[in-house]
Amino acid sequence: MEEQILKLGIPAGSLQNATIELFDKAGFNIHDSERSYLPRIDDGQIQLIMLRAQEISRYVEDGVLDAGITGYDWIMENGSDVKEICELAYSKATNKPARWVLVVPEESDVKSIGDLSGGIIATELVNVTKKYFAGKNINVKVEFSWGATEVKARLVDAIVELTETGASLQANNLRILDTVISSTTRFIANKQTWDDKFRREKIENISILLNAAIEARSKVGLKMNIKKDALQSILEILPAEKSPTVSSLADPDYVAIEVIIEDKIERSLVPALKRAGASGIITYPLNKVIH
Repeated sequence: MEEQILKLGIPAGSLQNATIELFDKAGFNIHDSERSYLPRIDDGQIQLIMLRAQEISRYVEDGVLDAGITGYDWIMENGSDVKEICELAYSKATNKPARWVLVVPEESDVKSIGDLSGGIIATELVNVTKKYFAGKNINVKVEFSWGATEVKARLVDAIVELTETGASLQANNLRILDTVISSTTRFIANKQTWDDKFRREKIENISILLNAAIEARSKVGLKMNIKKDALQSILEILPAEKSPTVSSLADPDYVAIEVIIEDKIERSLVPALKRAGASGIITYPLNKVIH
């Protein structure tokens, strides 16, 4: 019987390192990602193909790839008819959505979107930008930009550029007029592939593990020992929405508590627990959290 393989596209470029790190946290080891567009993965049923994120949704729709990871922006730009498996809230800089923003130089006379009527807009996201202006009944010429779009903000009337933190726009003295589209990373599949039992289960497994790795990024495990008579006061300190595991110890006067918490509250929570009588407090990083 022919070996079954899932052809999976992962993004090259700005998302490449973040994607490799995410797969590593999810339990997959990817090799040769710096030297090859066909990197190896320690799963004989997955064939990886590394492509520009801009292309992946087209190849998934056409069935060249069974599944892939790309941005919502490029799915919309390509008009790709694909099955969206899940949103993957990670990126090269933050876990917040990236934004394609309409931008002009700080010194520009343009104060509102309507001032751009009859103007020229440069962007890599041509189709989405055309749809944006059409929806506002503003007639503009949208031109494709071959990179370095921020430089062209002073050559045309405005640009539509991708930003995560806004730092680069500020450094180039550019002013945001509006957000054209917000985008997060998506895990997508070919619709015919989704009907195949083997590939569908493989895709679902990958989705579960990737999301578990993302969930674990913002959390830590917390363990401690406490006297039984302090149990209620300790439980009142712990986040109300959490249900800790309480275990008996060899010493009948003590119990152990284990809970998963948001890492941002760890530094304030641990001293409070110590003052309330907890001892043997341990915090530890997590690889995956599955609900």
